[in-house]
Amino acid sequence: MDSRITRINPTHLHTTPGYHHITVAEAGRTAYLAGQCPLDLSGEVVGPSDLDAQIDQVVANSVAALEAVGARPEHVVRSVIYVVSDGDAPLGAVWQRLTGSALGPAFTTASTLLGVAQLGFAGQLVELDLTASLPDAPAPHA
Repeated sequence: MDSRITRINPTHLHTTPGYHHITVAEAGRTAYLAGQCPLDLSGEVVGPSDLDAQIDQVVANSVAALEAVGARPEHVVRSVIYVVSDGDAPLGAVWQRLTGSALGPAFTTASTLLGVAQLGFAGQLVELDLTASLPDAPAPHA
């Protein structure tokens, strides 16, 4: 973990399923990632009816975006997960798959999980919004 990032769960708040209520990042560079969608290199939505395939693509895209600025999942200080759903089960399944993925450490931070009616691309079922506190590193690359 980056020593400039502190994760806190106050004793006066409910126990969480892995995330922290508060994340404090000391002053430094911050990266705000655009919502990472389940799009392949050609810009097509992967698995229009396959939530797991879409989650895996979102994870791959997010890891690539973090790497482009010299960051890793443990540098994430805030995540917002959007899932096309009106029920609890799909939300829980998305949370489990994300926390068990290569991006898993990102979700120990301040996180929000939302069920929504629709996302930006036809067939899109999930989107991930990340903010990272960047480590001291060389300049970003594309």
